[in-house]
Amino acid sequence: MEKIAAQKARIDVVDALRGFAVLAIVLVHNLEHFIFPVYPENQPAWLAALDQGVFNAVFTLFAGKAYAIFSLLFGFTFFLQMDGQRKKGKDFGWRFLWRLVLLAGFATLDAAFFPAGDVLLLFTVVGLLLFLVRHWSDRAVLILAVLFLLQPVEWFHYIASLVNPAHHLPDLKVGEMYAQVAEVTKSGNFWDFILCNITLGQKASLLWAVNAGRFFQTAGLFLLGFWLGRKQRFADNAGNREFWVRTLAVSAVLFAPLYTLKELIMQGPEIVRQTAGTAFDMWQKLAFTFVLVSSFVLLYRNAGFSRAVSGLRFYGRMSLTNYISQSVIGALVYFPFGLYIAPHCGYTLSLLIGIAVFILQLLFCRWWLSRHRQGPLEYIWHKWTWIGSER
Repeated sequence: MEKIAAQKARIDVVDALRGFAVLAIVLVHNLEHFIFPVYPENQPAWLAALDQGVFNAVFTLFAGKAYAIFSLLFGFTFFLQMDGQRKKGKDFGWRFLWRLVLLAGFATLDAAFFPAGDVLLLFTVVGLLLFLVRHWSDRAVLILAVLFLLQPVEWFHYIASLVNPAHHLPDLKVGEMYAQVAEVTKSGNFWDFILCNITLGQKASLLWAVNAGRFFQTAGLFLLGFWLGRKQRFADNAGNREFWVRTLAVSAVLFAPLYTLKELIMQGPEIVRQTAGTAFDMWQKLAFTFVLVSSFVLLYRNAGFSRAVSGLRFYGRMSLTNYISQSVIGALVYFPFGLYIAPHCGYTLSLLIGIAVFILQLLFCRWWLSRHRQGPLEYIWHKWTWIGSER
């Protein structure tokens, strides 16, 4: 009974943490108008100042961190699936490949309503790494995770630029692709919008991830989440509480100097900003991500805090449904083929809309999960994952 209770506590904190990540993603996406940069042209000075404060606060807290938490927990979920099948004497790896194919379908559905911004296709591509390392030792998985998180490609280009001042990064034309997607979005033609998003938009999203260092960071976070699962680090015991306290302390200490160095580097030449600057930007965001994760895990052990955020467990259990539905809602709210209120929404109003979307989704999650074991898209993904298998 104690083992079952400990496993449930581990899953509860992971579900709540995943819910927190999706909530943060919803808020960031609403401030970005779902990669549709149309905002009010004239506002009172006080509202412009408030908008800037809201933008700074939300992006400092969540931008680049919420997605990182989501990535970390993707790797952890892979561990749970592998471990469950291992106990039955089966290898989940090959079934996981089929699961990634299904995820590509969900990525296409999400991208249809989210211009050049979907992350699920990136997860599909990088997820292949988990299949390849599923039988590696804990030590090997951790070493490879650290290697990826160090951003080796960025440092290769930086060193190459020192050796050859004429060296420059390949021009992936991401800016031009985003501009083209934005023009199609502004046209208000629904079917052109859908077609452009699932073709050019998805291409732009993947290539932007290359430029932004997200390919390697996502790979590192997937592996780190897998490793944390193997080490049972989300279980509630004294050893793990000490682990998360140490993680919080180290991450908090590292964040300030990493952020300061990033700001200094970003004042340098373009090639330095694109290489070393990208690496330090990823590192400072990673440090703050683990401040958030470790703080959440430690606070969740407190009964008062866990009760206060209990709704996030339901929200996290339906993370795929919530992630994709927020894109559909955002498109209908902000884009020309929908209500088109983007030109009237500054950051403050967009934040309030994001909070409203979260509340509506949370109410739906509570209602749905009171009647079903899984969210609608989670059920489809699960059902189709095991099609043709007795598990």
